[in-house]
Amino acid sequence: MVDVLDNKRAATRFRILVQIAERQPAVSQGEIAEEVGVTSQAVSEYIRELVDDGLVEKEGRSRYRVTKEGVDWLFQAAGDVRRFADHVTEDVLGAMGEDTAIALEDLEEGDIVSLSIDEGLLHAEPGEVGPATGVATTDAEAGTDVGVTSFEGVIDLEPGSVTVLQVPAVRSGGSREISAETITEHCDDADLVLATGVEAVVACGRADVDPAVTFAVGEVATDAAERGLAVTAVATTEAVGRVTDTLRDAAVSYEVLEG
Repeated sequence: MVDVLDNKRAATRFRILVQIAERQPAVSQGEIAEEVGVTSQAVSEYIRELVDDGLVEKEGRSRYRVTKEGVDWLFQAAGDVRRFADHVTEDVLGAMGEDTAIALEDLEEGDIVSLSIDEGLLHAEPGEVGPATGVATTDAEAGTDVGVTSFEGVIDLEPGSVTVLQVPAVRSGGSREISAETITEHCDDADLVLATGVEAVVACGRADVDPAVTFAVGEVATDAAERGLAVTAVATTEAVGRVTDTLRDAAVSYEVLEG
């Protein structure tokens, strides 16, 4: 993992690479130095290291471009920063607030509860049996909502993933070009099925698959995967890019399959 928050040098390297990506190909080391808060000489040394590491390529005097390896590094580093920010807002600052969970058993205000995520939702049960705990702020019967505060620990949650299944556009055959068996194969084991594009919705209907959402699929898939769900997004070819752009921006793992 690329931990750009590990030390000042790693953070500076990350910020300079971002500046190069924003300004390429004409790169002013002086402007970068002013933006990042280091000397122009330091920027020059960092750029030389980035070139040596294959993250940046030099095209001429003061002309640089971020390589494919550099873009991949930035995506990974940005994902690390984002995950750390999520940890701060959800695990650290969240402990100072109150959240809502589904009570797995009857609870009383003041009970210590163990917390878990199931199907993307927070659940609470009596006792301290898990790695994350809290305190109930309301009475609740099993299966109802309960307030929880005083969070401690980190909830054990494996990140989910997204499978994007392409359906040809109508001019290329549309929903008729993908079999119902293919749709069901990739949807049966998914925690959540989404569809975007008329051809994709029709293809799901032919396979007796009922997608939960047929709009804002990239955003919904991202949120679901971050909550640990396995998502299948059936998408018309022309809509695939919109879905994957959102997933990539959020550093969510995904694969695209031909229908």
